[in-house]
Amino acid sequence: MQHRVLLITGASSGIGAATARAAAREGYKLVLAARSSDKLTALAQELGPENVLTCELDVTNMEQQQAMAEQALETFGRLDGVFANAGRGGSPGGFSEADHDAWREMILTNIYGVGLTIQACLPALKRSKGHVLLTGSAAGRTTIPGSMYSATKWAVTGIGYNLREELRGTGMRVTLIEPGMVDTPFFDEPPTHALEDRDIANAVIYALAQPAHVDVNEILIRPTPPLSED
Repeated sequence: MQHRVLLITGASSGIGAATARAAAREGYKLVLAARSSDKLTALAQELGPENVLTCELDVTNMEQQQAMAEQALETFGRLDGVFANAGRGGSPGGFSEADHDAWREMILTNIYGVGLTIQACLPALKRSKGHVLLTGSAAGRTTIPGSMYSATKWAVTGIGYNLREELRGTGMRVTLIEPGMVDTPFFDEPPTHALEDRDIANAVIYALAQPAHVDVNEILIRPTPPLSED
């Protein structure tokens, strides 16, 4: 049996790196993509460079996305799963005062970049009847005053639903991974009462591990509410 191959964007830290470690323990070959080549190289050394392909990637660049998919096939011969995880946050101030330039970069990364990853990898995934996983957010399931970030994650939810319908009947699966607050480098200061990145990695591995007839559509994960003081 051929080794399964999983591609992860935003793989250099946080949820992406935790998922890479979890997938490596499950025997996956890995294609790890991110902007930070130094962090990717260190992670590949940790996991075993013979089992890892690293790609320095700007997810908003289609040529780089296509090159990544081609390198994955040249190196491992197949793609079984893609975890479109790269994303970024916005800026404070709501719709009236937020930095609109920060909006642009966030929207391009969180929405356009996800679309490019899907499009670049779909030919290989269709051949393997593979699995697409998307990092959405609990913020994409609720209303948050003034949050453009939440709006981008609503868009990712829509991408997941609409992609699943496009792929209906192909044998492929699509899973939305929707975390609440997670303690990752995404935040300038560590949040209190948050999930850990490995909690989200465990959810990804769970979805991937299901038999072919089981399609886990969504996993919404929030931290357990703190104990009351009563």
